[in-house]
Amino acid sequence: MSRFALLFALILTSGLAQAEIKTQEISYKGPDGTALVGYYAYDDAIAGKRPGVVVVHEWWGLNDYAKRRARDLAALGYSALAIDMYGEGKNTEHPADAQAFMQAALASAPAAKARFLAGLDLLKAQPQTDPDKLAAIGYCFGGKVVLDMARDGVPLAAVASFHGVLAATTAAKPGAVKAKVLVEHGERDTLVPMASVTTFKEEFDNAGADYRVVIQPKAKHSFTNPDADRLSHAGHGSEKGPDLGYSQVADENSWADMQALFKEVFGQ
Repeated sequence: MSRFALLFALILTSGLAQAEIKTQEISYKGPDGTALVGYYAYDDAIAGKRPGVVVVHEWWGLNDYAKRRARDLAALGYSALAIDMYGEGKNTEHPADAQAFMQAALASAPAAKARFLAGLDLLKAQPQTDPDKLAAIGYCFGGKVVLDMARDGVPLAAVASFHGVLAATTAAKPGAVKAKVLVEHGERDTLVPMASVTTFKEEFDNAGADYRVVIQPKAKHSFTNPDADRLSHAGHGSEKGPDLGYSQVADENSWADMQALFKEVFGQ
């Protein structure tokens, strides 16, 4: 190999190493002692601390999709943690199980908040995280979780909900919402109908919140998840599954909206 070829190979290898996304599973506990599993991701080519983003999974649980979103955020330069709202990192592809997991997690609003805060504290404890620059994103069930955290005034700079459940456990009070809020909703979402969007807007208007709702044309529930079409038919035999569908256009556009929000609040 010539000296030039060797140098070129070293440059390429060095560049790849610098761009590596580091990931790890971190065991932690909820305030009630429940064993939880977080999936943490960051870019080791970035020096120093950076904004931290919590990722809250869909009703399926902490699956590969939620973990992928943590890696996507890490690639954008964030310190990202996909948290566990069900315990022991459990997940499913069966709608009945997912429904049961979600209902159990939401049975107590204080317990759900405490479990979110345990994940947020874990993210803040990572050496790559700037604890003064925090945000949260959530999908489906996770969208409700992060919106409820905004309603409760949890100190987050921004919150983004993707095809999230919009109904409030407790409606936001005037002045309570500190985060800038982004809601990405599918026009053809039959699981969270447009009437829920209207109610949400009324609630956040009354609360004086800084929010934006984006309706993604022709998109169904779970429009960001490439597995949505498969999952709409998985695990329920001859019964009709949930009305889900992936939309690449809505996925990409909603992700760009999130990036714009983060650039606004974090400057990156």
